Amino acid sequence: MGGWNILRVALIAIRRNPVRSGLTMLGVIIGVASVIAMVALGSGARASIDEQISSQGVNLIYLSAGSWGRGPGTARGGAGSTTSLTVEDADAVRAQVPLVARVSPGVRGRAQVIAGNQNWNTSIEGGNEEYLEIRSWRVVAGENFTARHVLVADKVCLLGKTVADLLFPGEDPVGQIVRVRNLPFRVIGVLAPKGQGQWGDDQDDIVIAPYTTLQKKLLGITHLNRVTISAVSQDRVEQAAIEITRLMRQRHRITNPDDDDFTVRTVEEMAQTRLDVANTMNSLLMSVASVSLLVGGIGIMNIMLVSVTERTREIGLRLAVGARSRDILSQFLAEAVTLSVFGGLLGIALGIGISETIVRSLGWPMQVTTEAIALAFGFAAAVGVFFGWYPARRAASLDPIDALRYE
Repeated sequence: MGGWNILRVALIAIRRNPVRSGLTMLGVIIGVASVIAMVALGSGARASIDEQISSQGVNLIYLSAGSWGRGPGTARGGAGSTTSLTVEDADAVRAQVPLVARVSPGVRGRAQVIAGNQNWNTSIEGGNEEYLEIRSWRVVAGENFTARHVLVADKVCLLGKTVADLLFPGEDPVGQIVRVRNLPFRVIGVLAPKGQGQWGDDQDDIVIAPYTTLQKKLLGITHLNRVTISAVSQDRVEQAAIEITRLMRQRHRITNPDDDDFTVRTVEEMAQTRLDVANTMNSLLMSVASVSLLVGGIGIMNIMLVSVTERTREIGLRLAVGARSRDILSQFLAEAVTLSVFGGLLGIALGIGISETIVRSLGWPMQVTTEAIALAFGFAAAVGVFFGWYPARRAASLDPIDALRYE
């Protein structure tokens, strides 16, 4: 029998029992759809994390006050919980770490910001004139504050897109006055939208001002919460972080790493933590999808064994009129593969539909790739071959005389 005849006979056999064939394919359909959706979810999560890394800034390193470590007899409160980080530390990093390109001392807080009859509780960030360049953040209206603004602790600020839209709907905020804890600030610029941060926060929900202004006139502190740093190149980020850690331990006279009163982290390191969690969840979900495919394969094997039993006399007749064992083997194997391939095609369509539904209804990042489709289709075909081989082999090994006598 030629390949086309084998396929034609396989389709005829499948159409004889459409309901049974549909139920047999159901396990493969669900399994393949699950594989497509899970791979799309994982790919979307990785793409989203990569995008969020890019939005954070170029070659970014954060030096924060406090540590998550726990030394003997001491308890740590986490990054940002101590007052040991100073402007002198930031200056030392700039002067003594050659792999550092830019440094911005920073303070942070939250406050109610008021403009006219509008008000909004938002994040207040303090930095110097290099902060926006480190973060790769453009000013779309107005201008950035200068070194002079930082030196004299001028009451000027930049608004994130979210804050600008809420406080000045339909208006140009540049030149307007906003009050932060009843302290007037002049808006000199509006920032380009950044979107969601790597922890799910809105990066545009922010007011940025000279760190000296926030220290002296708003927060009443002399220490820093963190220092935002840019390395000279992407391949030097990790080495720069190591040198910053070494310098800070020298300056703070720390000999035991468990006693660190600071935290040095790169954006890639923080993103890798999220990526590891996403990969773990994706692997778990893929395991569930694989079980669905396994169940679908067992269903195919079961139905094909039933089919062999039902068609024993037919097999005997074919063998008696000259069909070879390999023809019978090819015939039943083709039926199993056809069931799994059709199930795979329907599963691919269902998986793409599920992914689109999740994107539209939940807004989760999903990315259906050709690799995922090829993987799922390959799985489906492999299931047909693997689970169809035994029933096909059993059919091919029947004795023609016994098969013709079968009732």
